[in-house]
Amino acid sequence: MIVIGTDTHKRTHTCGAVDAGTGRLAGEKTAAAREPGFRELLAWGRELDEDRVWAIEDCRHVSGSLERFLVAAGERVVRVPLKLMGQSRRGERAAGKSDPIDALAVARAALREGVDTLPAAHLDEEALEIKLLTDHREDLVKARSEDQCRLRWHLHDLWPDLGLPAGCLDRAVWLDRLARRLARAGQGARVRVARELVVEIRRRTRRVVELGREIAALVEEQAPALLEMEGCGPLTAARLIAETAGAGRFSSDAKFARLAGVAPIPASSGNRTRHRLDRGGNRRLNCALHRIAVTQGRCHTPAREFLAKKQAEGKTRREALRCLKRHLARRVWRLLLDAERGRSEDTVDAQRDSQGATDHRDGLT
Repeated sequence: MIVIGTDTHKRTHTCGAVDAGTGRLAGEKTAAAREPGFRELLAWGRELDEDRVWAIEDCRHVSGSLERFLVAAGERVVRVPLKLMGQSRRGERAAGKSDPIDALAVARAALREGVDTLPAAHLDEEALEIKLLTDHREDLVKARSEDQCRLRWHLHDLWPDLGLPAGCLDRAVWLDRLARRLARAGQGARVRVARELVVEIRRRTRRVVELGREIAALVEEQAPALLEMEGCGPLTAARLIAETAGAGRFSSDAKFARLAGVAPIPASSGNRTRHRLDRGGNRRLNCALHRIAVTQGRCHTPAREFLAKKQAEGKTRREALRCLKRHLARRVWRLLLDAERGRSEDTVDAQRDSQGATDHRDGLT
C-alpha cells in the first residue's frame, strides 16, 4: 500500500507518495488546482499502486475541491489535522521547506498516526449545503453587529441622552423609529451615515431571518431526531451536521468525541492517574455541544441529575459539564448515524421502486 500525501494551495497541488511498508519515496507530482489537474493526479496515483490512500492536509476551502473529486471517483481519502504537520516537519531529516517536502510530511504524518485512525473524507452534499448557509448566516450576523456598534456611537454623538435598550437594533420597530428621527434631523454627514447603517442593518436582519428558516427546513429533512433532543435548536443542529460532515466516517463515538475536543486526554505519570482537558479538536463542534449541555443543565431533569451526581463526587460545575458533553457527543453521533442509514435505505428503496417500474413498463414482470 502507498500513502499519497498532498500539499494543497490555491493554484497548485503537490503530491508525494510513500510506501507504507518501507517508508521510501514512491513518486512526486505537481498539478494545477483545477479539475484537469485533479484528473492528472488521479491517473498518476492509479499507476503507482492499486492499494492507495490519499492523505490531504485539512485546509478547508483550499483542499475541499480536490477532496470531493477524489471521493466522487471512489478513492479512499483521509484528512490530516494541521497540528500534526508541525510535528512531522520537525521530525524530518531533510532541511528546508518546499511543496514536495510538505507533501511527504503529510504522508508520513498519516503513516505515523495510522490511516485507519484519521477521519475519512465523506461526500455529503447536503451537509456541505447546510455548512455554507450556516457560515454565511454567521458572517451576516457578525457584520450586522459591527454596523450596530457603529450606529450606536453615531447616535450617541448626535443625541447623548437617547437611551437604546440592549438588542433593540435587531427589531424592525426600533429601526423604523430611528429612521424617522434621522430623517427629521439636519442632513449632515453623520446623519447620512447613520441612515445608511439603519438601511444596511434592516437588510441584513431580513436576510438572517430568511437563512434561519431555510436552514431549519434543511435540518428537519436531514436529521429531525436532533431537533427532538432537549436543548438542540435548528441552528445548533445545523452546526452539528455541518461540522461532522458524515457521521459514518467515524468508526466509533470515541473518535467523534476526539474530533469535537470533548474526550479527556490521559495525563498520568507513575502512580498518579489523571486526565486533562482537550483544548484541541473542532471548536465549532465543541461550542455546539457546550450550548446543548448548558441548556440541558438548566431545564432538562436527567441532565440536572447527572450534573448533581458528578458534583457530589467532588467535580466542579465545569468538570461536570465536560462529562455531560462527552455523553452528548455519543448521543449526537448515534442520532446522525441513524439519520444517514435511514437516508441510505430510502435511496435504495427508491432505486428499487424505479427499477421495478422500468421492468414493468418494458414487459419484464
